[in-house]
Amino acid sequence: MTDKTIQTINPLTEEVLKTYPIMSDDEAMDVVQKSHDAFLEWRLKSREERASVIATIAKELRASKDEYAQLMTDEMGKLLSDGKNEIELCAGICDWTAKHGPDLLADEERDLQQGRGIVTYSSMGVIYGIQPWNFPCYQAVRYSISSLMVGNGVLLKHSEDCTGSGLMLRDIYERAGLPKGLFGVLLITHDQSDKIIEHDLVRGVTLTGSDKAGRTVAQKAASVSKKTVLELGSNDAYLVFDDADLDLAIKTCVQGRLFNNGQTCVNAKRFIVTEANYDAFVKGYAEKFNAIEMGDPNEDSTKLGPMVSKRQRDQVHKQVQDSVEGGARIVAGGSVPDRKGWFYPATALVDVAPGQPAYDDEIFGPVASIIKAKDDEDAMRIANDSRYGLGGGIFSKNVDRAIEMASKYFDTGMVNINTFAIAQPNMPFGGVKDSGYGREHGEVGLKEFVNVKAISVAG
Repeated sequence: MTDKTIQTINPLTEEVLKTYPIMSDDEAMDVVQKSHDAFLEWRLKSREERASVIATIAKELRASKDEYAQLMTDEMGKLLSDGKNEIELCAGICDWTAKHGPDLLADEERDLQQGRGIVTYSSMGVIYGIQPWNFPCYQAVRYSISSLMVGNGVLLKHSEDCTGSGLMLRDIYERAGLPKGLFGVLLITHDQSDKIIEHDLVRGVTLTGSDKAGRTVAQKAASVSKKTVLELGSNDAYLVFDDADLDLAIKTCVQGRLFNNGQTCVNAKRFIVTEANYDAFVKGYAEKFNAIEMGDPNEDSTKLGPMVSKRQRDQVHKQVQDSVEGGARIVAGGSVPDRKGWFYPATALVDVAPGQPAYDDEIFGPVASIIKAKDDEDAMRIANDSRYGLGGGIFSKNVDRAIEMASKYFDTGMVNINTFAIAQPNMPFGGVKDSGYGREHGEVGLKEFVNVKAISVAG
């Protein structure tokens, strides 16, 4: 046994919620072995049988919605209403996978010159997921459900901040009929995590996190020739073109920045506005941000809850201060409130330029960067002037042109036009550049961790 522990802390009250023992190396390896052992039988179930269990997981998630949402609010400060929506999204992912998975994973026939070919989408083995705290249920569901549908075993190393949420998901899966041990939760350190990646029974690794964490994990996985899927950070740009509906753009860009208390990889973060709209956008945006009151995430009226931790809050504030020292100007928020809880106000910056964290980096909190562009083409140039490329958006009344700009010029994995949305079960999710590679959701995500097997049969 190890005497090290994990503590979860309520970011509203700053009080300890629960203490968990960190696993010994032997205990962690036993979790891997049990997942593999369960996988050996799970892979032999028909696709329809696996889909049936996943459909039941959807029902069990919905039945546990209130309890799970409350735990997420307690562990990381998420608005309670957002938590309930998150559980509904996760159930929707299960619904979609159960309905479409069996057909999408069916064997395919190929004509060969002599004989016939069969392509199978076979299971690989145990897939290891390293996940962050910002969506305690969704981050774990989105990679695990696709792998379970394929017939793989799944391991989860969740963020320490939401340890209870990871364990609750395991219990929900098993209540729904998933074989015990197939989905294993690891309460381990980073050093122990490297040993899991190296484990012979682990066949693939997926991580959601910072670009720095992604590089570290990808290097470790590459050293043992294991496939990775990386969903990393971003500073998503939302472009307000000359012909944009300005009221819609302001309203949506405020929502897109503050969703999940501003702690989302695909939050709208940089707002690139053409000269024609810039002054009016800044005025309207600052008014809305200054009116946002922080409060208890359990209350329905609250629009902005606390950040997950003091460490995270202080990091965001430092990035704001460093940006101001580099020439940015605060038009809303910008100061740490004197109150209990790890709160940070809705903060908007203008005069944002290269060299400032607000331009170059990801600010993982409720901070908006507003940047002036000459025209639509200049806005697109500024949007692409980033090491990231996860999501983004365009506001324009000419939807056909916006679609063309999105598909041909926007160097990012996902684009919203005249809206803000984070994830759809049937649409691929992922990015380019320092935002990672690989996709989750939809047919592409379903097939990330499969053995695409070619079987040739003599004529």
